[in-house]
Formats: sequence, structure tokens, C-alpha cells
Amino acid sequence: MNLRFLLRAGVAAALALTVLPGVAAASASGRTPVVLFPAFHLTKLQVTVRDQTTDPNCPRSGSFQDWFQNPQTSAFSQVCQDELETLRYDPNPTKPMPLRFAEQPGVRVSVIDYGRTDSAPFYEQLYKTLESAGYQRDKDIRVAGYDARLTPDLGGFLARAVRLVEQTYHDNGNRPVQLVGHSNGPLYAQYLLTHTSQAWRDTYIHGFTPLAGNFPGQGLLYSVLFTGLNVPDFGYPKTVDNAVSSARMYLTAPSTYMSASDPAVFGDRETVIKDTSTGRSYTPRDWPRLLSDAGLTAERQIAQYYIGFVKFRTPRYFPDVDVTAEKGSGLPTIVGATLPNLKVGQLVDQSQFIFLSGDSNQEDITNNANRVWSAMKCHSYVLSDNPGVDHFSLPSNPNVLNRLLATLKAPSHHC
Repeated sequence: MNLRFLLRAGVAAALALTVLPGVAAASASGRTPVVLFPAFHLTKLQVTVRDQTTDPNCPRSGSFQDWFQNPQTSAFSQVCQDELETLRYDPNPTKPMPLRFAEQPGVRVSVIDYGRTDSAPFYEQLYKTLESAGYQRDKDIRVAGYDARLTPDLGGFLARAVRLVEQTYHDNGNRPVQLVGHSNGPLYAQYLLTHTSQAWRDTYIHGFTPLAGNFPGQGLLYSVLFTGLNVPDFGYPKTVDNAVSSARMYLTAPSTYMSASDPAVFGDRETVIKDTSTGRSYTPRDWPRLLSDAGLTAERQIAQYYIGFVKFRTPRYFPDVDVTAEKGSGLPTIVGATLPNLKVGQLVDQSQFIFLSGDSNQEDITNNANRVWSAMKCHSYVLSDNPGVDHFSLPSNPNVLNRLLATLKAPSHHC
């Protein structure tokens, strides 16, 4: 067999890899870069206050940080932090919805160390596992953090995330990027995927790994409108003042409604609020009546726009990249609460919660919803169950991380 024949055969084989449908050729030698989209309030935020007039009982100027498990103490009490992070909402119907939200006077909020792993310290085990496979922080592991109060149409999220993915691609030898998201993070990744072209996805995206993606929302958020929820420990307030300040913060945050169970998926399959003063129960389908009965008129406008905001259920809104999804199951999961009335700012205890099966944070209805993506024509879809693994343990679970490492090494699919 002569050399000319061997060269022709090699060229023919290389051309076949570029034109045959199905599994695409692996990218240039090296590791598939990772961009992580953290969970709700797992991105470190810096809140800078200058001459605030929102509450004279709070420091006039200063700063504090907002993120889950933040160990720092602050001159700003939890009530002050809530009040200063409560978005102002303009109900003027002539304004486009994304322009109706504003910070309190004198308040500025920004992501700390955007793009860097330091911006989301909760995921330390994930970073270490990737490092054991040769990855380097802030080179081929990067983090697309965001302000958890905001939806992905606000705060410049989309343009910033697109730039980060493209920069990560170019900085790593033009290798397509794996998007990894946890909890609410996959909502932001999904918004990115459905607001870019297929050509962009084919170029820059290797695949998508949602860890318990909150795509259709969860029932818990409806009760938070009345009880609040403290970010530092994800615990319920212990004082009425804190319950009021926390609940009011969630009432005007658009992400509250984006994260609440969408009746188009849930219907009346779960009860999210029971009002013992009237004997009335509310399911996700009843959200308009719930807010009306509570006298939350302006909030109904926000809910109408943002419930079900991130689309995912129909072919038009399929991510159209390879998906390797993960979920937990088999654990009691809060989906609502029994309350004495619909007053904003109530204290609750364990006996008042309504439970269904799930991963301890998101119910099975939520975690199974992305199964519709199995109908994608050109891309693979796998949903792996992890019985007994709770929501916040998924990103550090050895089985989940081993499957992620395998996904990063596997070739991606295209038509």
C-alpha cells in the first residue's frame, strides 16, 4: 500500500467526520471548559449604600454582602439589608415591564468577582473534582453569577453571559463550553440558550448539565410572599419585623414569580397556601385569586408577566444542545404552608408546612419537567435520578460529579 493512497484515505476519513450526521468529532485536544450558573443567592453580591433615605434607623452609608452562608457580620441588620435590597416597582402600564424596577435611592448592587470561582464558594467540591482532572480555576472553570432578585432579562445578564461563554471558548483553544447549572441557575442558562442562535450554540456550546433545574418553578415561593426567607441560612425569620422586611423584599423581586410553580405545568396538583381564616386553599392555578385576596394588586402585574417566564416545554424553546440532567428524589419537600390569614409578614414553624416528595427543596413535578427535552431531534437527553440525595448535595455528590466528568470527555451531537 503506497504513501499516496494512505494520505488520500486519511483525508477522506477526516472529511467524513465533518459531514456525517450524528456524533460530531471531538474538539481540539484539551478539556471541555465549564461555565457554572449558581443557584438562587449562591452568587456573592456586594451592596453599596450611600446616603440612603429608605429607613432612618439603618446606617446612612456603608456596604454589606448578600449570599448564602455569608459569614461576615455587618452594621446593617437583616431587616436593614432586606429593606435596602427591596426593589422599587413602578406599576405604570405604559412602561415595558423590565423598566419598572429600580434600586432604593443610594443603593448599588454588583456581583463580586464576576466570572471567577470565588464568586460562588458553595461549589468548592465541584471545583476540586474538576481540578483533580486537570482543570484550572478561572481558566477552564468560570462562573456566570447573577443578582438572584432579578430575572435574566434584567441587569445586563444576557450580554454578560454571552461574553463570558465566548471568552471562555477563545481562552481555551476554541473549545465549546459545557454549561452547568444548579437549581435556579439552569433557568438563566436556559434563557441564554433560547436567546442565541443555533449557529451560536453549535459553535460555543458543548452541552448543558442542569442539576435540579427549577424550570417550571416550585410551590415554596408562594408562601415566601407571606413569610419571607433569610438568605444567609435559608431559614425563616424569627421576628415579625424580619418576616415583614423579608416578605416585602420577595414581593417586588421578579425572580420570585419566575421561580414559583407555573400553573401551565402544575395545574392544581399541589396546594401552596391554606388560609385557615377562610378555609380556602390555593393551588398554582389559583395564584390570581391568592394575590387578589391578599390585596397584592401591583404584585399581580409582576406575577402575570414573570410566572412561567423562562420557556422550555415546546420544541421552539428546547435548548437544542446535549442535556445531561440530574435530580434528587425520595425526600419530604416543602411546597406550601398553612397560614392563619394572608397578611404579609408571618412567623411559621414546621407544623405549618405542606409537603410532597422531592429533593428536600424542589418537588418531583419540578425536577421531572425537563423530560420533554427527550423529544429533541438532533441532541441527546439523559435525566439521572439520585434517590436520597438532597437538593444542596447534588453539586458535591460523587456520582453526579463522575457523570459530569464523563460528559466533559464525550463528543457532542449535531444534526
